[in-house]
Amino acid sequence: MERDARFLVDLHRDLHQVNRELGQHYLVDTSVLNASIEMAGDLSSKHVLEIGCGPGSLTHHLLRAGARVSAIEIDTGSLEHMQHHFDEEIEDDQLNLIEGDALVVEWPKDVDAIVANIPYQISSPLLERMQREVRTIPAVLLVQEEFAERMVMAIPPLDRGPLGLSLWLDYDMEIGRRVPPSCFSPQPRVTSCLIRLEPIDRLASLNNTVDRRMFRQMTSQCFTDRRRKLRNLLKKPPRRLSRIPGWHRDRWQKAIRSLQEHPLMDERPDMLEPEDWLEICTLISMFEI
Repeated sequence: MERDARFLVDLHRDLHQVNRELGQHYLVDTSVLNASIEMAGDLSSKHVLEIGCGPGSLTHHLLRAGARVSAIEIDTGSLEHMQHHFDEEIEDDQLNLIEGDALVVEWPKDVDAIVANIPYQISSPLLERMQREVRTIPAVLLVQEEFAERMVMAIPPLDRGPLGLSLWLDYDMEIGRRVPPSCFSPQPRVTSCLIRLEPIDRLASLNNTVDRRMFRQMTSQCFTDRRRKLRNLLKKPPRRLSRIPGWHRDRWQKAIRSLQEHPLMDERPDMLEPEDWLEICTLISMFEI
C-alpha cells in the first residue's frame, strides 16, 4: 500500500495509545501538509529539523520534497513506528531520528530550516530556544491559531505582548492557512494555523545595539499590568537585570528617573508600537552612571 498521512496515522493508532500529556494530535489532511511544504519553499537537498514527528505524516512530505530530515521525538511508540516504516530512508541517511525532549536534547548544527507541527504546550519555550540558538534559520510551524495571532500581534492592542515583541526582533512573520480540528486525528479542541518565520536582524537593520535580554525583560515586566503607565511599571528593575553585564538596581532606577518627562512614559503597554519599545530600551541603555 502506498504510504500517505492517513495510512501512517491509522497504523500508529492501531498499535499505540494516544498520549494526551504530549499533545498528540496527528495531522492527516494532505492538503495542509502540502501547504506546509509550499510555505517552506524549495527544500531540495536541504537539512530540515522536524520537532515531534509522531507517525511521520509530515516527515513523509518533507522527504518527498527532497529534504534530508532530522526528526526529534520523545515518544518511544512513535520512534518504533518510524524505525519500522521509514527504514529505507534511515538506512540511506535521509532521515535521522533523535530521541528526546526537543527543549533539551541537542539540535543538529547544520540545519537549513525548521518545519514542524509542534506540540502546543511547548510552543513558547520552543520559540525561546529557536531565538537563542537558531534565529537565522527560517521556520514553518503549525500552532494554535490564538497563539499565532499573539506571535504576529495581529489584532492590536489585544494581541500586543512580550511574545510578539520578542519575535519582532528576529523575524518577519506571515500567518498562512487556518487548520480546523477535523484535519487531525484525534481532533483537538482548537483551530490551528500555519505560520512562517523569516529571519531578520531587526537591531542590525536599525543600526541598534540594544541588549536583547534587556528588551525582553523590560517588555515582559511591563505587560504584567496593561492598565498602568510605563512610568510606574518601570520604576522597579526587571527581576533578572543583574544577569546583564554592567546593570544593577541603582543604574536602572537612575536611568528611569532621567526619562520621566519622555512622552512615551505616559503610555500604557499595549498602546506602544514595537519601535516605541525599542526607543525606550535604547534610551535606558544609553544611561551611564
